[in-house]
Amino acid sequence: MSPVKTRDEVEKASKKAVEALYGSEIQDFKIRELFPLPEKGPQDSWDVQTTFLLNKLKHTVDLVIQMKDGHVTNARLIDTMVPL
Repeated sequence: MSPVKTRDEVEKASKKAVEALYGSEIQDFKIRELFPLPEKGPQDSWDVQTTFLLNKLKHTVDLVIQMKDGHVTNARLIDTMVPL
């Protein structure tokens, strides 16, 4: 995979990862929070919190994406709820 350094590249990599996990039927994909990791020292990855709709439910998924190659090293479902 290619390096992930800009917000656009992070969005593409995170959407690709979420689609791999949840399928291509997701809607209204957004990056909610984006933080560099580690907080201090040289940055090597991104902590990305995403939200999207699937089957009328809003999902929040947190990803850790490596900057050098775009690999996802951690993915976890934070929340699933009925949208307001």
